[in-house]
Amino acid sequence: MSLTFHWFLPTNGDSRHVVGGGHGTPATAFGRDRPPTVAYLSQIARAAEDLGFVGALTPTGAWCEDAWLTTAMVAQQSERLKFLVAFRPGFVSPTLAAQMASTFQRQSGGRLLLNVVTGGESHEQRAYGDFLDKDDRYRRTGEFLEIVRGLWEGKTVDLRGEHLQVEDAKLARVPDPVPEVYFGGSSPIAGEIAAQHVDVYLTWGEPPAQVAQKIAWIRGLAAKAGRTIRFGIRLHVITRDTSEQAWAEAERLLAGFDAQTVKSVQAGLARSESEGQQRMLALHGGGNRDGLEIHPNLWAGIGLVRGGAGTALVGSHEEVAERIKEYHALGIDEFVFSGYPHLEEAYWFGEGVLPRLAAEGLWRHPHGDQAVPSTQVPFAG
Repeated sequence: MSLTFHWFLPTNGDSRHVVGGGHGTPATAFGRDRPPTVAYLSQIARAAEDLGFVGALTPTGAWCEDAWLTTAMVAQQSERLKFLVAFRPGFVSPTLAAQMASTFQRQSGGRLLLNVVTGGESHEQRAYGDFLDKDDRYRRTGEFLEIVRGLWEGKTVDLRGEHLQVEDAKLARVPDPVPEVYFGGSSPIAGEIAAQHVDVYLTWGEPPAQVAQKIAWIRGLAAKAGRTIRFGIRLHVITRDTSEQAWAEAERLLAGFDAQTVKSVQAGLARSESEGQQRMLALHGGGNRDGLEIHPNLWAGIGLVRGGAGTALVGSHEEVAERIKEYHALGIDEFVFSGYPHLEEAYWFGEGVLPRLAAEGLWRHPHGDQAVPSTQVPFAG
């Protein structure tokens, strides 16, 4: 089975520095360096599909542009790339969401994937009119996915749940293919929902031992539910021709984190209700700049100024490929990467790492016999 790689659309802005934001924290000033215009995001999308990425994750939240609208526009400027659209079930009716997904599939040629984000920050949810607590939000997500999946199967759905109710719900046209559902969450209730409803369970980039524990946990819950789930991981990446060059770039990014910004972001993230976010914070000690390499080639520096995914693979192309193989050996088949800036870093990874994985039979270009990119990267940084 070929490994699957996805890239990221920075709808909160892009830069040669780290753009923070997420989990209740606003995008940092660097997000204005390269505004998230359709033209710029389309450049990234076209580069990603040419290099061999299957899809691109688009985030959700008050800190970035709307994922549905943005990807619908960028899809018209690309040909093959799929869009892993993050969305929050509590903000739209399940019947409308199922219809939107069905329309997206038809209009894009089947290029929609869905990343279900339950929402870990109550204060941000309340800004959108959602006043459920965290566990109830997950229960509502379960009801939401039960309705949506039934509609996608062409069923007429009647459900009177604890949080959602639909009566005589049916789609005029079902999606073909049915979008795969991606989902992440580290709390017990999140594991239950994942086991029952999702296709791919996503974890943030924790050290391999912790990732192995998560995989065993979700795999066991899914087996009890009579289901099999695939696994993916969300990471940033800094890959260069040599290890020294890669770590020099990590140090350059770190030098751009002013103390006040780190303090402010960490204070905001410390209030997060997300168990996954708290696990990310624990990796760097809540703002500690020392000891950020928490596993060989795994760097926790991004999490000093950014919510959500806070770790990066850093190293030579060979070292990054080895770390990918290490996670794959645990059961990870899909990788969602990003890097600053996203256009240039896509080329560093696509032209530096993917050919090495292809040579070992672990990856092949998803668009046929397209030539594997060379390892010579035309960008200087």
